Amino acid sequence: MRLTKVVPIIPVDAIEPCLSFWTDRLGFALSVQVPHEDTLGFVILEKDGFEVMYQSRASLDADVPGVAAQGHGIALYIDVDDINAVERVVAGLEVVVPRRTTFYGAEEIFVRAPCGTVVGFAQPAATG
Repeated sequence: MRLTKVVPIIPVDAIEPCLSFWTDRLGFALSVQVPHEDTLGFVILEKDGFEVMYQSRASLDADVPGVAAQGHGIALYIDVDDINAVERVVAGLEVVVPRRTTFYGAEEIFVRAPCGTVVGFAQPAATG
């Protein structure tokens, strides 16, 4: 068996507060939008071959009953090539873990996206 892709589906109360974090700050494109009642129920955001999916809890309950009720949240961890650039684009967001150097040499920072998702960015230590 060969895995070809892993994409997180992040359950949230409302998708709309998340969008500008991904599109305006990080440069993702909104490639799929699925309405649910009067709001967005599901979206796919894409950049550089990566995807992130958000689905509202109401949409999850309607689509796959019981999944949203599990209450499991996730945090995203994203490797980047320029942690300084990340700090600039996330300025003004809640910092969950201030910039630090890990014991294995990576520079990282964790912020909370406007919809509540914790997103960590890490610039791996230079090798060689």
